Amino acid sequence: MSSGGAGDPLHGVTLAALLEKLVEIHGWEGLARRVKVRCFSHEPSIASSLKFLRRTPWAREQVEALYLETMLRLR
Repeated sequence: MSSGGAGDPLHGVTLAALLEKLVEIHGWEGLARRVKVRCFSHEPSIASSLKFLRRTPWAREQVEALYLETMLRLR
């Protein structure tokens, strides 16, 4: 999803910044409800979640989609 370039809405947004913003808005419980991954529901941390998301493309895509949806709603 984040292939880079001017047309990419995620261009320039790091995975860490994206995740931190989602945690700020939804909290860990909200993230766990929206994206069904264990790293959000059992002893969640930014570090462990980043490690998991970098190794798991399907989960990263879901988190990126949630970020885009959330940012559109906040406009």
